[in-house]
Amino acid sequence: MIVFALVVAVVALGYGFGWFSCRYRREGLLLLAFGALVFAPAFAAHVGAQSAPPAGFPDLVGALKATPGCLGVETARTSSGKQVIFAWFEDKKAALNWYSSETHRAVMKQFTPPSPPDQPRRAPLADVPDDGLPILAIASLTLVDPSQAAPGAPPFRQIAIELYRPLPGGLAFGGRFAPATMKVPGLRDIPAPQEKK
Repeated sequence: MIVFALVVAVVALGYGFGWFSCRYRREGLLLLAFGALVFAPAFAAHVGAQSAPPAGFPDLVGALKATPGCLGVETARTSSGKQVIFAWFEDKKAALNWYSSETHRAVMKQFTPPSPPDQPRRAPLADVPDDGLPILAIASLTLVDPSQAAPGAPPFRQIAIELYRPLPGGLAFGGRFAPATMKVPGLRDIPAPQEKK
């Protein structure tokens, strides 16, 4: 499939740069259309499998979106191989709604080692002020190749949950990464010009 994708890309570039005579442009376009029809479902399934949660993980994105006070969720895969979830909460109370949810507690129980009995339990988000400002939670995970995983070891080699707050300022042209409902003081939100129809 990768070889075919490369061939299609070369044909598309050649067509775009006019490398083919007029006689072959039609054939090039037909090849591109045929490739899209035949391989698009397989490619979509492959991409979907790559972004699917690892075995044993619940549907975190769906559970986050169902949490009261969650403004929005985005997912990404970084160039270093981390799978990332960005979740925006309207305030500390909303973030605590997620922390206390059944899904989050199940994930913590499954993948977090128990604390020593003599260590005092710390309140969640203890250092986050309850001032009504939004919170961005970024969860990142780097999976271990199953063929290289040690027996009984977790399926990941890195996991992190980091919390951030918006700073005043910034610029958005035609939309932004964060949900539009999230209030950011001083953000210049410029709508994109409308396309002519």
